[in-house]
Amino acid sequence: MNVIDVQELTKIYNTGMRKGGVVALDSVSLSVEQGEIFGLLGPNGAGKTTLFKVLLNIVRANSGSCMVSGLPPSDPLSRQKVGYLPENHRFPDYVTGLGLLDLTGRLCGLSSSAIDERASHLLDLMDMQKWSGVKIRKYSKGMLQRIGMAQALISDPEILLLDEPTDGVDPVGKIEIKNVLKKIRDEGKSIVINSHLLSEVEAVADRVAILQKGKVARIGTVEELTSRKSHYEIEADIGHNLVDIPEHIGKRISISTKSMIVELADPEKVNDVIDLLRIKKVSIRAVKPMKISLEQSFFETITAKEESK
Repeated sequence: MNVIDVQELTKIYNTGMRKGGVVALDSVSLSVEQGEIFGLLGPNGAGKTTLFKVLLNIVRANSGSCMVSGLPPSDPLSRQKVGYLPENHRFPDYVTGLGLLDLTGRLCGLSSSAIDERASHLLDLMDMQKWSGVKIRKYSKGMLQRIGMAQALISDPEILLLDEPTDGVDPVGKIEIKNVLKKIRDEGKSIVINSHLLSEVEAVADRVAILQKGKVARIGTVEELTSRKSHYEIEADIGHNLVDIPEHIGKRISISTKSMIVELADPEKVNDVIDLLRIKKVSIRAVKPMKISLEQSFFETITAKEESK
């Protein structure tokens, strides 16, 4: 079941300075399933935050459609089960952390008893209990992000939109937030994360979309985006055997006495390489597809799109 469904969404900002305006989203199509963490990646100006704003009805799209919990963003009920942490948020600095959660809870229509229960739980969850009575103006950047996460969760939302949630958070805090996100996901809730920290997205996301200049450059699971389907590492007792790879199968990238890396014309050709090794009576220990980091996949995707223009 898709809790967010976006089809051919286009948003153009009319700045009055550029003919035709600035295209923030260009025919974007993607979906977010129930119970998954979805990573939204892209360089500055790719359209990530604009997509959040369209989903929340902060800005209106020029064309296309999007649905949140089966409702268009223009319907206030679509936001009833959505929690949101904006980037560079500005909470009233004269309220305390507990006061912010109380205010947010009331805006969400929660009862006083429900707010008290949720606030206590979330302050513990985000390790902010001892700072709950301190005014926000005295919070560090990391503490602001923690209390921001808490306010996004106060209504126990089914969908969580997080714009740079770990910005300014210390390493321990980042691990704690990652564990919180996984726990929320395991409860069947959906999370969309917009982040520049690709290693953190790689650690928690189920699927990822890479945006570039308003377009979806690539979308898929983390496994799909980080796998080198045509590259394999073969661990084997090669010794001093000469293993030549026929051109129609692929090519050998490197070889040592204990392993070999090959690039294949077709992933299924790995069986032909295994047959070649067996003919030479080479003992094979493992055959593994090569993987790259999400950061490297992101870089290659963005670079390829730039070079194709």
